[in-house]
Amino acid sequence: MSRVPPQPDSAASWLRLLLALVLSTIGGVGMWSVVVALPAVQADFGSARAGASLPYTLAMIGFAFGGIGMGRLADRFGIAVPVAGSAVALALGYVAAAASPSLTFFALAHGLLIGVASSATFGPMMADVSQWFVRRRGIAVAVCASGNYVAGTFWPPVLQHFFDTVGWRQTHLGIALFCVATMLPLAFLLRGTPPARISPTAGAANDASPARLGLSSGALMTVLALAGVACCIAMAMPQVHIVAYCGDLGYGVARGAQMLSLMLGFGIISRLASGVIADRIGGLPTLLLGSGLQGFALLLYLGFDGMTSLYVISALFGLFQGGIVPSYAIIVREYFPANEAATRLGVVLMATLFGMAFGGWLSGAIFDLTGSYKAAFLNGVLWNVLNFGIVAWLITRSTWRMRLQGSAA
Repeated sequence: MSRVPPQPDSAASWLRLLLALVLSTIGGVGMWSVVVALPAVQADFGSARAGASLPYTLAMIGFAFGGIGMGRLADRFGIAVPVAGSAVALALGYVAAAASPSLTFFALAHGLLIGVASSATFGPMMADVSQWFVRRRGIAVAVCASGNYVAGTFWPPVLQHFFDTVGWRQTHLGIALFCVATMLPLAFLLRGTPPARISPTAGAANDASPARLGLSSGALMTVLALAGVACCIAMAMPQVHIVAYCGDLGYGVARGAQMLSLMLGFGIISRLASGVIADRIGGLPTLLLGSGLQGFALLLYLGFDGMTSLYVISALFGLFQGGIVPSYAIIVREYFPANEAATRLGVVLMATLFGMAFGGWLSGAIFDLTGSYKAAFLNGVLWNVLNFGIVAWLITRSTWRMRLQGSAA
């Protein structure tokens, strides 16, 4: 008796999405542990703020390149293989970080192991989930992407507690053990072929193409990559430095960790809402909305630095910007063939992660030069303006060409 192949938007698809969300939450520790550890690591190794930001920068670079490599593994062997490898590499990376004799060694552990390993639970996981849905692809991708922010909500206060009680080195060893114990069994459950691979028409995207914007595939990829870099340089300032910023203001790093958790908690709401919105108005308008609101929140950081104000603004920042990165995944599926989506999404996400990596370092460098985060926030606003302009230009081109085609008909 032949086995009935899985169908898109089925119960099996939603179960797959749940597993992806859990794994993304666990694997997302690779992005957020280094942010919470920044003040402790800086004090332990006696470095400047820019130097202490280097582990985050290398982790994001590893995450960026790892997303493409892990995506290729997923395309060839299925998502279970890179996720299992991720569990082992995360464990090795956190053991190495715990034993680091210097900041350079600590940074390399994040760049070569932790960042690369964590990437398997983000872009490749979104690409896999997108092949299990058609009607609800937007919300499904958004839910999967939310795992990264669930991680950002869950991990910072937990890690800060253990940093304060047992120290950052012992905490890193605990993370290593936890990742192996949980991720390996869950990876086993991800075996199976997506409906889109069994029947290509089951996961086919709509007939949109870069030509509808009057651009070649390469040109649209370049524009999207530049937009991704710009928005994430802006995004990195609060996400990477809010803990250290609160410490500098005298509120304590624990308050900063709470604000980061609050920020990313509201980011979950934003990501889910963006999926619903994208299913109705499309990826580009959703991205424009998120970009404009993110810029507004950055301006609020420039005007207010009271503790209560920072809690409120951090919540707003998360609520405004959380849907930005998933919007790129929707745009890729809207403007490129399904059989190219995983590779192209990996490239665009790599650009956003380069933006986060460079933005995290640049904000620290600006702080070292000026002794204040005000200039760093202003820098973020300017990069956000660039992102907004690029997306608005793409939407304008789309509208203009649709009008031309309508008048020609």
